[in-house]
Amino acid sequence: MSFCLTLNALTLRLQTHQRFTVLKPRRPSRIIGSPSRLTLLRPIRSVHKSSDPLPVAPVKPRWVNVLHTAASLYPVYVTAGGILACLKPSAFAWFVKRGPTSYSLSLGLIMLAMGVTLELRDLIGLFKHRPLSILFGFIAQYAIMPALGLIISKILGLPPSLSVGLILLGCCPGGTASNVVTLIARGDVPLSIVMTVCTTLGAVFLTPVLTKILAGTYVPVDAVKLSISTLQVVVVPVLLGSCIQNIFPAAVKIVIPFAPLLAVLTSSLLACSVFSENVVRLRSSIVSAPSTSDPSFSLQSIFSGELGLVILSVLLLHFFGFFVGYFSAAISGFKEPQRRAISIEIGMQNSSLGVVLATSHFASPLVALPPAMSAVLMNIMGSSLGFIWRYVDPSDPKIET
Repeated sequence: MSFCLTLNALTLRLQTHQRFTVLKPRRPSRIIGSPSRLTLLRPIRSVHKSSDPLPVAPVKPRWVNVLHTAASLYPVYVTAGGILACLKPSAFAWFVKRGPTSYSLSLGLIMLAMGVTLELRDLIGLFKHRPLSILFGFIAQYAIMPALGLIISKILGLPPSLSVGLILLGCCPGGTASNVVTLIARGDVPLSIVMTVCTTLGAVFLTPVLTKILAGTYVPVDAVKLSISTLQVVVVPVLLGSCIQNIFPAAVKIVIPFAPLLAVLTSSLLACSVFSENVVRLRSSIVSAPSTSDPSFSLQSIFSGELGLVILSVLLLHFFGFFVGYFSAAISGFKEPQRRAISIEIGMQNSSLGVVLATSHFASPLVALPPAMSAVLMNIMGSSLGFIWRYVDPSDPKIET
């Protein structure tokens, strides 16, 4: 985020430069053997008020770029982990056996890494300059996704446990992966970062309350305990990381290049571990269908079970999250970069928080299945959308209309 702010400051300074003044040329001189006259000009000098050189962004070491590239491969990690969980669920047994404590500690580590990379002064400055776009994104996040979770669960007729899991997923704040996807999509990255922070802080109150209101008809929901857990594993680590950055800036500067990759790997481990817990149950829903040599019937039998319901419900939740988020921002008059940032932020949830809350406060393991499945499907969908938008110029006037 500090890189984005530095880049914006540099661009602003370049735009405010005074015009160059070209001094009068010397009298033209003839070059022997040349049929033409060449005009020799004195060197052009800038008449800027300050003679100090313009700030140049330091070149990042190669190993920092390697870490940044590795962190951007989050969809690859969760996809590979999901395949491993299907083929060999026991690979994650060491982590699953220590749950839900291991899940809570993992999410706390992810949020701590997020807090270490935040600069509160920059966030406050952005909030002062762009309060309307941030407020719009915050309201849209907690209005669109929870409503979609409830509507989709009713239309598909999901079992109570899966309905609660999908609604809980919709009530979670925006995920940190949305910032990377927004960067790929050439969207408004500072807006995406501030929206993630604001919705994460708001999750202490809104996630438990909305879950109780929307999912309380399926199973009992203790909003107070959900709120306390959210405070412990999300808000406290974020604020702690920010304080560490202010108190020990030199040490944090060394750690920051490793923080995104650490958060990505931890999040992948968390999602795939929960997914591996439910693999046996998913397999039973597939095996219970009558076998046949017809491929179309085999595919139908797979999607007619709980696996198909979970996949379809999660796909619909994120698809309509991207779609409704984009068009609500377009109708409200935001420009294309802001539309993309809001769409991605709304469509991509903090599935890790959904996993931790589901495993800690609900008896059925199926409640955690939609958030765990979301970690794989959401990142594939978000990354694909980001790469499509990357080749569509956000400044194209045809898009703005």
